[in-house]
Amino acid sequence: MSDTTLPHDDSRARRNVAVLALAQAVLGAQLPMIFTIGGLAGQSLAVNACFATLPISMIVLGSMLAATPMSALMQRAGRRAGFFVGTMSGALGGAFGAWALASDSFALFLLGSLLTGIYMSAHGFYRFAAADTASAAFQPKAISLVMAGGLAAAVIGPQLVKVTSDAMVIPFVGAYVAVIVVNVLGSGLFVFLDIPRPPAPEPGASGGRSRLELLKSPRIAVAIIVGMVSYALMNLVMTSTPLAMVGNGHGQNNAADVVSGHVLAMYAPSFFTGYLIVRFGVEKIMGLGLAILMGAGLVGLAGVQLGHFFIALILLGVGWNFGFIGATTMLAAVHTEEERGRVQGLNDMIVFGAVTLASLASGGLMNCTGGSAREGWSAVNLAMIPLLTLAGAALIWLVLRPRGKA
Repeated sequence: MSDTTLPHDDSRARRNVAVLALAQAVLGAQLPMIFTIGGLAGQSLAVNACFATLPISMIVLGSMLAATPMSALMQRAGRRAGFFVGTMSGALGGAFGAWALASDSFALFLLGSLLTGIYMSAHGFYRFAAADTASAAFQPKAISLVMAGGLAAAVIGPQLVKVTSDAMVIPFVGAYVAVIVVNVLGSGLFVFLDIPRPPAPEPGASGGRSRLELLKSPRIAVAIIVGMVSYALMNLVMTSTPLAMVGNGHGQNNAADVVSGHVLAMYAPSFFTGYLIVRFGVEKIMGLGLAILMGAGLVGLAGVQLGHFFIALILLGVGWNFGFIGATTMLAAVHTEEERGRVQGLNDMIVFGAVTLASLASGGLMNCTGGSAREGWSAVNLAMIPLLTLAGAALIWLVLRPRGKA
């Protein structure tokens, strides 16, 4: 939480936003790459098609497991150290992925995916780092603008897939080599980051609320729930989309184009999401995000033509943007500097724990529910309903609470 009692021109914050947005664009390109090809590559290596999306689940599991130690590392050693560890892990994940495909080893592929998850965890903290040096008024815009860097990643990643997937004799190996290059080159950006290391606590000073006390705060609890549901549902549907499209007669390049459109929709609204939050309030934007996610599910249920996939995945991206940036903004505003590492690590551990379960469920629902790819795709979209109900009810409860109790 920024100190609002001092004058703040946000010049340092704007510089950091520029660095983090560029990192989001360059380093973030590996995520749409991996999510586009991970399920297809996993399907080529797995003995049982029900485990096709297990590599994606391992990425998210790695992110969940790394969230708390990564947050603690950044609290002690600073953001830059944590981000360097993330890029090193991303490069190692790419190396293991290429090795696994070359040696036809599903186990090695899962290990590489787990290491990629450490990068994904560090990547998730870009949005929190944007708020570290920002004034309270600039925080929503800083978070939103950093997320907007993903717009370039949405273009770069899928195009790299098209160029590199068949560049070598073994399919997809070239894409994982490209992931290594992206991490090595992109890590240099963090040299320009200017975020002070958090001060060491004074002997005997309070370290802030415990994790249990943090979870008892209504605004923290609702922020975590909405962030968790927004990200889990986005992952559930996006992970199964390439499988659903290929299973329903569309080509791999069509799937890459749909994923590209989806990731564009995830990040393009970020140019104005922060302004909408300031103008209308964070709760309304979070609620709008949940409603748009419901619309994505309804379009997914309506058909399996190329247009259905494009519209559903674009709505999915916009809904995620409003829900997730709104949840991040709410969370960033209700903790102290001493609690920063604890609450951010707790949040991402819970969020990516749910995303892990969603990605595991995605392959099972898609490949092992019903007798056809269309029935599997319908099962994926129907699975959105209970989680959206949970998040919507939590948000309505928060809004209806008497003022001063949230």
